[in-house]
Amino acid sequence: MKKLYIAATLLCFGYILNAQTLGYNDLGALFSKENISGTARYNAMSGAFGALGGDLSAMEINPAGAAVFLKSEFAISLSNRNTKTIAGFYGNNTQFENDFTNLSQVGGVFVFRGYGNSSAWSNIALGFNYSIANDFENLWIAEGNSGYSPLTDFYDPFPAVYGNAENQYFENFTDGKNGKYSFTFAAQHNDNLYLGAAINTYDVEFYQRTLTEEYNNDGNNNTLDVSSQQKLLTYGSGVSFNFGAILKPSENLRLGLAYQTPVWYTLSEDFVEYDEDVYKNDVLFDTEYSGLNAFDYKMRTPSKLTASFAYIFSGNGLVSVDYSLKNYSNIKLSNSDFISENQAFKSNMENVGELRIGTEWRFDNFSVRGGYHYENSPYKSSVSSDNLGGFSLGAGYKFRGGKFDLAYQKSGNTAPYNFYPQSNDVDSAELDFDTSTFSATLVLNL
Repeated sequence: MKKLYIAATLLCFGYILNAQTLGYNDLGALFSKENISGTARYNAMSGAFGALGGDLSAMEINPAGAAVFLKSEFAISLSNRNTKTIAGFYGNNTQFENDFTNLSQVGGVFVFRGYGNSSAWSNIALGFNYSIANDFENLWIAEGNSGYSPLTDFYDPFPAVYGNAENQYFENFTDGKNGKYSFTFAAQHNDNLYLGAAINTYDVEFYQRTLTEEYNNDGNNNTLDVSSQQKLLTYGSGVSFNFGAILKPSENLRLGLAYQTPVWYTLSEDFVEYDEDVYKNDVLFDTEYSGLNAFDYKMRTPSKLTASFAYIFSGNGLVSVDYSLKNYSNIKLSNSDFISENQAFKSNMENVGELRIGTEWRFDNFSVRGGYHYENSPYKSSVSSDNLGGFSLGAGYKFRGGKFDLAYQKSGNTAPYNFYPQSNDVDSAELDFDTSTFSATLVLNL
């Protein structure tokens, strides 16, 4: 059955609004997000590869980039992500820090060259790449005292007696990831045009557990404490298609254009609305459990359009710029009665622009890289600090038979989180996210 409790709008790594666990609107925003996660070279340039190609992760932005490869190669990447979360709640700041290590990318491309002088198609490429489109692992805690006890209010007549709020505690744990598998075909026409197409499949699993606790007393040393958990598991698969072109008007200039269709997801969920315990004077007084609700549905994310520009400086360096548009108000849920949720997408969300800038400079076998990225929040009610921004740095060494690359990325943003969505008396917690990622890639020529 459909969830008994529908949250408002939330995205747990930066776009968070009014929810205890994620509702269907929340998941629509979350599953529409794809982070900068790929090879270390790609990460070091903040993913600005739409007009460049020649990198396995670049094929996910513009599949025409597969035809830029001069020879076949294989690449594998590891990454370590550190996320610091500061949660402010009624004057109390709680900081939590987490480290996560993942196989973030693996793939290869096979290049077929030499079709004779009479053929205008001089380069054919087949590519495969796996990457983590979105990593959901995180844990943070908010704690403070608002002076109100919304959970306790449900246990009448206790609110009339236990009217002194002592403390509120909220814990949010998330796990899982959205894995993306891209299968690419591309070709080079003459010396100045590259065309490509790709099919992308997704394997998504998202788990969230929230814990809300209240501590209250009656002023006479008698206590009433309430503990409530919610659990949500959402899993499924999706598919999308990419089409792209790269034009080389001159030896130094590259222009790129790519279109990614919506991702069509088929999803299932298991949801525990509440698992509550009530303690009077530290003794268990009452317990309630909603049971497990299961539900299947479909989701369509927004499409994405990317325009790219790159300039090559006589083979020694380059500057690349990507700009993408994605309209989050076009997210749509189906296979049940989602009229209110689909209206919320149209009313509360908007078109999002994302800017990526990257540069690379080569010194014999060594390369140094840098980048900058900025992405608007998809929520109309957001403030400027909710927008995601950051920079990246990296270096690489080319050796006989391959190369080795390193990258560092740093980004941050803020977001409110209301873990009492049914109460107007308690303010949202204010979250500040600071994320740093180290990645390393080994590339081998085939």
